Parts: sequence; C-alpha cells; structure tokens
Amino acid sequence: MNEERDKGRVVYSRLDGAGEGGSARARESKVAEFAAALADDSLWRALLPLFIGFALLVGLVFGLGYQSASKLEEARFSTQTEERMLATTQNSLLNLRLELSRLDTEARIRGRIEAGTQGVMLPPTDLRLRNERDAVAKLLPEFDALPLKDADGKQRARQLLDKYIADTNDLENYSLNGFADSRDLDEQLRTLMSGVDDERYRLEERRDEAFRRAQDELSFLKWLAALTALVVAAATFVEVWRRFRQMRRSFAALRRERQFSAQMLEGMPSAVAAIDRQDRIRSANAAFFQVFPDASVGIYIHDKFTTPDGLKLLAAATSTQVKRTAYRGRFRMAGDAEARERAYDVYSSPLEIEGEPGQLLTLVDATEASEAEQDLRRQEALAAVGRAAATVSHEIKNPLGSIRLGVAMLRDMTKDKEAINTIDLVERGIEHLSKLTLDVTQFSRRSKLALADVDLSELLEESLELVADKLQEKRTPVERRFAAEPLRGHWDADQLRQVFVNLLANAVDASPAESPVSVTTERATVTVGDRRNGERGRAVAGARVQIEDRGEGMDEQTRARLFEPFFTTKKKGTGLGLAIARQIVEQHGGTIRADSTPGQGTRFTIELPLSPEAA
Repeated sequence: MNEERDKGRVVYSRLDGAGEGGSARARESKVAEFAAALADDSLWRALLPLFIGFALLVGLVFGLGYQSASKLEEARFSTQTEERMLATTQNSLLNLRLELSRLDTEARIRGRIEAGTQGVMLPPTDLRLRNERDAVAKLLPEFDALPLKDADGKQRARQLLDKYIADTNDLENYSLNGFADSRDLDEQLRTLMSGVDDERYRLEERRDEAFRRAQDELSFLKWLAALTALVVAAATFVEVWRRFRQMRRSFAALRRERQFSAQMLEGMPSAVAAIDRQDRIRSANAAFFQVFPDASVGIYIHDKFTTPDGLKLLAAATSTQVKRTAYRGRFRMAGDAEARERAYDVYSSPLEIEGEPGQLLTLVDATEASEAEQDLRRQEALAAVGRAAATVSHEIKNPLGSIRLGVAMLRDMTKDKEAINTIDLVERGIEHLSKLTLDVTQFSRRSKLALADVDLSELLEESLELVADKLQEKRTPVERRFAAEPLRGHWDADQLRQVFVNLLANAVDASPAESPVSVTTERATVTVGDRRNGERGRAVAGARVQIEDRGEGMDEQTRARLFEPFFTTKKKGTGLGLAIARQIVEQHGGTIRADSTPGQGTRFTIELPLSPEAA
C-alpha cells in the first residue's frame, strides 16, 4: 500500500460491488458494448490467424512425439528376437554343462566303487549313473536344434558328447579315456558359449547403433519441427501484426493521452481525489496521500484515518452533490507533533463514476498565503500601534523630565523617612515610564544596522558580564558550550548584545536559585531569503546560538504569543523585549524561535547568517 501511495499512479480503481443499485442505463450500455464486440467481424478476422497458428503448432508437437515413440520402439524391437534366441542358446549350453558335470561325478563315484577304493559294498545296480546318462541324452535334441554360428564347433562338440556318453557305459574304458574326453568336451562347450557371448556383444553394439540412428533422425525432426514452428510463428506474427496495426496505433494514442493525464494529475501540487456516491475514495494523486498518509483507495471518507480536522474537511466538502465547480471554503488542519498547522482551500467538482454521480475533490495548499495575510495584518496593526505609541511616548517625555526634576527637588527639601520612601516609589515609577517610552521609541523606529566584524564568543561574554548582578543574586551557574573554532560574522554588535542580554536576563528570571543556564554556539547552515511566491530560499553559512534555562517552561498558548508586542508574563515587564529581539534578529536576516515544555524549561534558538548581506 505504501508503494502505491509513493508512486501515486492510481488513475482509476474499480471496487467490488461498485455501482450496485445504479442506473439501468449504465448496465444496459455495458451489455450492448459487449454484444457489439462479439458481433464485430474484425475481431474474428484478427483472432483467426492465432487459431490457425496454434493448431499447426499443436500438430507439429503431436507429430514429433509420435515419430519419436515410433523410432524408439523400432530400435528396441529390432534386436529383441535375436537377443531372446541367444539367451535361450546360452541357457541350453549351461544346462548341458551342468548335466555333464553330474554325469561325470556319478561315473567317477561308480568307478571308484567298482575299484574297491571306497571300502563299501557294490550296489546291485548302476541306477543313478543311468539316470544321469538319460538326463544328458534328453538334452541332445535341444543341443542339436541350437542355432549356433560355429557349425564346425557344434559338430565337434556333438562328437565329443557321443564319445563321452559311450565312455560312461563302459567303466573300464571311462577310467582310461573318460577324464580326457570330459576335459575336451567342457573346453569345447566353453568355446561355444564364448561365441554366444561375442554374438551378444555384437548384437548390443548393433542395438546401440540403431538407437544412435534413431536419435539422429529425431534430432533432425526436432530441428525441422522447430524451423517449421518458427516459420508458422513468424507467419502468424506477420498476420497478427497486420491485423492489429491500426488497433495498436489507437491504443498507443490512448495510452499517451492517459499517461499525459496521469502525469499532469501527479504534477499538480494540489491534492486531488475522486469520491463516489457512497463516499469512498476511488482515485487520488500523490499530493492527496501526502496530506492523508493513512488513506487508501476504497476507504470511506468517514473512517478515522486522519485527524478530526481532516475528517471535518472531507465531510464538509462532500456533504452535498454539486452540478458545477464550487468553493467549499478554507479549512485548517493541525499537523503532527513536528508539523505545523496548514490551511487548504477546498473545491468540489461534479464527476461521473460508473454511471453514478460523484465528486472531484481538490485541496489547494493556502498555508503560505494565509500566513502572509496574517503577517501583513499583524505588521499593519503593529505599524499603527507603533505610530500611536511613538506619539504618546513623545508626549510623555516632556512632562516626565519636569516630574523627575520636581521629585529631585523634593528629595533635597525633606528629611522625613516616610516622605523619602514615597519619593523612592515615585522615582521607580518614573524609571519604568522612561524605559517604556525608550522601548516604544526603539520598536517603532527601527535603527539602521552598524555592521562590523564581530566575534560571537566575545559578544556573549560581554553580554554575560552585563547580567552579572542577576547571576550573582540568584547564584546562577552558566554552562558555556562554545564552538571549538571561532565564529566571526558581519553583525551589529550593540544590537545583538541587547538581544543576548534580554534573553539571558529572562533565563535567569525564569530559573530557580542555583539552577544553571546554558549558552551554546555552533556553526550551522541557515536558510535566508523570502520563501513565499514559490521561492525556496538559499542555504548559506551561519551561526546558531542557544540559550536554555531549566525553569517552569511555558504552555503552547503562551509560546504562541511570546513575540507579540506588549505581551508579557512579568509583573513589571513592558512586553517589548522579545519583540525588539525578534526585530533585530530579522534585520540581520536570521530567525529566532522558542521551544518550551511546561516543567522542563525553555530554549531560545537564534540562527544568523555570517553576513547579513547574503540575506
């Protein structure tokens, strides 16, 4: 969701169930459009090459698969019969060798028995020997039927078989020739089996060769099918390209128009949102999501996704349907803890969404204009107050001098203690009025800066010396955190000293006894220039001074009026000290601000460009 807000590319979003219960005209229009698209011959003419190309490709794939299966089956069955015959021949020869081994064993046993070498009685018959001889005789027809390649070897083996069987019939002859005949017969059978093995190896090589040929044929067919598929795909592509060329141009023009509209909407600094008849956000640009970070497409404007001021703004802007663009008024929205309050001029315009009436909501940021208007009114009021105060102070100065002279004469003429106390009270009042007229005159008549090269640390040390009495009176320690490198600027030392003395005196007055006051300096980059009317200001080298106390602090209402003329929280204050300080700092092209939390003290921050000419 956050990515969609950052990109801000949502131009329109259709929601599930949107438009339900709307006009029948809109639904009938959609059905008619769908039916017209189905009935359009150009659609089918455009899709026909795709269907034909797809069918040809499916046929090629099916044919290649069928051919591959056929070739593999042919290679596998080409040698299957011969392999079976060779397996049968080898089994027959093995069986014959086994029976001959049994016959030879029985013949040897019989011969030893008759020779009396076993120490046993001679059995009445040679039944076991005769059985083994019959078993061998039964295998002879099978041997004769074997399809052996070596006909001479087969014939010689047959002769040896006959001779060996005859030897077993005459045990005396067996004892003389049986061993040699058995050895020759076994060797001949081994030779025949070796020939069968060689034949099997040759058969396997022939089968492998058949598989290789089949693979080569299949590879050729594969490349042929690929080439055919490529030709079919190319022909299909050309035909589709020809069919959709006009449609592509139309879509390209439509896409360019949509991109242009989206870019224009995203490029607007004003927040824009489309609200449907059910009071849901259907579309919004990036500026809208910057004003309402927790909003999303599809959310109801009455859901609690923003501040109460924001909900009030949205509710008032969409309270009634409009038939033409209407100005809803100027609304203020409080930001979070770090953001300032902003003002928006709100407009509503009619917008049709899926056949239903909706609204196009536009929020124009009027914060700078509102602040400029307030500043202009404040300056006009201050100018009027300054002129009136200057006139009054001028009228007060003349009789004030006569009163001061008369009070001095009264002091010389009386020695009464009570009278002297009264005279002291009158003199304190005269001093207060004198300071008030001096402050009013200085505030109403802005002095020209006397710029010179000034060391900031030395200027602060001089200011601390001027409030040394206050510091000693309340035993206030001063924590100096000056920058390691010297900070020198082109400033009016006398006027800045007045600013620092005022802030240091206020910090001591606001702090309890023995509570430290910290003074910090550092090099900084400050922004100068008028940032209204689209200008962003310039970043220049500057200095930052912070004077912080650990007193009771101020609430938000007091801090908001802190720099207003004649506003004070002191019993004997004139309310012009901070107003004059702000005036002097702004003359230098700098800024002054106060940060305070009740119960945690107050910190004044002054930022000055090193050269006021840069401002």
